[in-house]
Amino acid sequence: MKKICFIATIPAVINSFLREHINASAQRWSVTVVCNPSGVTILDGMAGRLILMNIERKASLWKDFLFFIQLLLFYRREKFEIVHSIMPKTGFLAMFSAWINRVPNRIHTFTGQVWATRKGLTRSILKVFDKLIVYFATEILVDSPSQLDFLISEGILMPGKGKVIGNGSICGIDPDKFKPDQTIKSCVRHDLNIDIEATVLLFLGRLNKDKGVLDLAHAFSEISKNRPGTILLLVGAEEDVSFEDLQKICGEQSDKLRRVDFTPHPEQYIAASDIFCLPSYREGFGQSIIEAAATEIPAAASRIYGITDAVEDGVTGLLFPPGDIKMLIKALLTLIEDNSLREKMGTAARARALRLFSSQKITSELINLYQRLMENTNSLVTKNR
Repeated sequence: MKKICFIATIPAVINSFLREHINASAQRWSVTVVCNPSGVTILDGMAGRLILMNIERKASLWKDFLFFIQLLLFYRREKFEIVHSIMPKTGFLAMFSAWINRVPNRIHTFTGQVWATRKGLTRSILKVFDKLIVYFATEILVDSPSQLDFLISEGILMPGKGKVIGNGSICGIDPDKFKPDQTIKSCVRHDLNIDIEATVLLFLGRLNKDKGVLDLAHAFSEISKNRPGTILLLVGAEEDVSFEDLQKICGEQSDKLRRVDFTPHPEQYIAASDIFCLPSYREGFGQSIIEAAATEIPAAASRIYGITDAVEDGVTGLLFPPGDIKMLIKALLTLIEDNSLREKMGTAARARALRLFSSQKITSELINLYQRLMENTNSLVTKNR
């Protein structure tokens, strides 16, 4: 049986972005999934064989070298037809080791660029690693059209090299999972001590400066002074910003903050909210935006590549310049104060999400890609005999 290996640094990324692709692939081929062991129970019930390796998310020269050697030996032993990676550092090591082992089909998916917000030497070095990923890979997938344009403009990709599956998004949305649900809304709000009549702003993602979470805290601090019925719900793991940092920014308004750590069930907190907020400085696509959109929740988000594919400005949400707190406040106030506009945008958002970003369509197109690559590999092997 033909063999595929999916590889990403952390189980949470595999669960959020690759689970359905893996389950569908396992119906046709032998599937192996490689990730680190942190929080691996989130992958319970997923198809395929799971291999745990010590992949560090942050750069660690010695640990990264040991992982690279382990991966080299693993690929040599397994002889995969396809290796598919996501996440930048793991993608580089996976594509490089697969190239050395002459894995015939080496696929990497770009989901955003760490260097997009960096400057100087750091930016240049990180760009080199992305260029090396492209060199070692046989197929490059990009999860939004605007990100593809950005990568071409920055010299990472030559025109015609990268592909976008469907209209964008690495996995699309399941309309039966992400949908309005008044029962869940009531339960979640009760658990978080949020009044059912409150207007809930939701931030869903890592608490990270690049996600604009500090800007959001400053904006909310101003908004909540005059609108006491507004709550900011933050769902996601702390990274380079702590919840305490956000409480300090909000000061006397910090009692209107609610915090939930990483969750495998983001749909519950989206269903409990009214406005989705993503004032990010860099995004590959904005997956959480279309999940909120499918739940009839409009977005207030930064006008940057990736997000511009997820939000139709003035129709499914409002866009503002990244880092512009005054315009962020204006966008949020517009949605807070105009219930009819919010409902109209929410309805349009779900319709657009279902039309453009069906998870079934994206999985189907990806499976078709794997099938074509398998067939081309078979043809090449037969020709060379």
